[in-house]
Amino acid sequence: MTLDVLRRLFFVSTLVCLGCSLAAETNTGAPDPRPNILLIVADDLGWADVGYHGSPIRTPHIDRLARQGVVLDQHYVAPMCTPTRTALLTGRYWSRFGNTTPSNERVLPWNTWTLARALRQAGYTPCITGKWHLGSKSEWGPRQFGFDRSHGSLAGGVHPYNHRYKGTTYARTWHRNDILIEEEGHVTDLIGAEAVTFIEAEHRAPFFISVPFTAVHDPFDEPQAWLDSAAHIEPGRRQYAACVQHMDAMIGRMVEALDRTGQSENTLVIFFSDNGGTNGDGSLLYPGGKANAPIKGLNHPLRGWKTEVYEGGIRVPLIARWPSQIAAGGVSDHLAAHVDLLPTVADVAQAWLVPRRRDGHSILPLFLGRPTEEH
Repeated sequence: MTLDVLRRLFFVSTLVCLGCSLAAETNTGAPDPRPNILLIVADDLGWADVGYHGSPIRTPHIDRLARQGVVLDQHYVAPMCTPTRTALLTGRYWSRFGNTTPSNERVLPWNTWTLARALRQAGYTPCITGKWHLGSKSEWGPRQFGFDRSHGSLAGGVHPYNHRYKGTTYARTWHRNDILIEEEGHVTDLIGAEAVTFIEAEHRAPFFISVPFTAVHDPFDEPQAWLDSAAHIEPGRRQYAACVQHMDAMIGRMVEALDRTGQSENTLVIFFSDNGGTNGDGSLLYPGGKANAPIKGLNHPLRGWKTEVYEGGIRVPLIARWPSQIAAGGVSDHLAAHVDLLPTVADVAQAWLVPRRRDGHSILPLFLGRPTEEH
């Protein structure tokens, strides 16, 4: 028997033992003290486009999370979406997987130990609703990488109503549990409603739900009510502002669902954007959108945009709220990055990680107001 085979057998037996141990702990009848985890990712949201950074765009629910939790003022991501999503799910830099740009091809090797796999092994119920963009075929979907349930767009930014992606090869991309479906409704409403339904369902174990919105990515086509709510914003940015406010309202519905079901105190909510705001160059390239001018996200006072490695492209708002553990109103200026989120969530969930080199480190001490020497 080769050394490689022996290592594989040891790895599998270790997983089995860990699973049995966790099952024994959760079958005692005692409530599981570990928190639920709600991970919310905005798409192309500008640094200056949230209320708590002084924006005229109204984001009361995001601002409430900031007041009730801790704000990380120097949190960095990749300058584009797929690289950020790769790092988020693996805790490793995207270039390790040969990825540097948005990708419709499969990015992750089949055996990649993802955040969803780690939490599932730890007894969590992992779900994703929203944008995947780590492989746009059904057979490359989230359920192949550890999620129990999946819903949303396998590809990138889709039309808000017909849920079609640009081009032809991956145009049909809306799915449930990695099976393509047709579903009526605005994309922001559908993603938010799926998250609310999941939160409200009964769970025998703590849950992990990832909610990567397609908002505020092109194309834009906001309902009139949301355009009216953004009437104070200049016409050229009104679709964008309405899209931000629409997303904020759905975030509010998720938090209300946590409150209503008595889960708020022991739920860690993390909110951030996958990259900085766009300079608007691509906003007229998506078919069916209602943009009548290039729509920009605002990153002031940061320099640069999405796709660039200036701070405007890679420094994004991040909020962590966990009422039973995180003091309200905290602000941290310690450096942190999206590769730190996998080990942080694994730390919170007491989840086992494959013993190999990680690019990220747990920043749970920053969330709790106890910086470590590493940070």
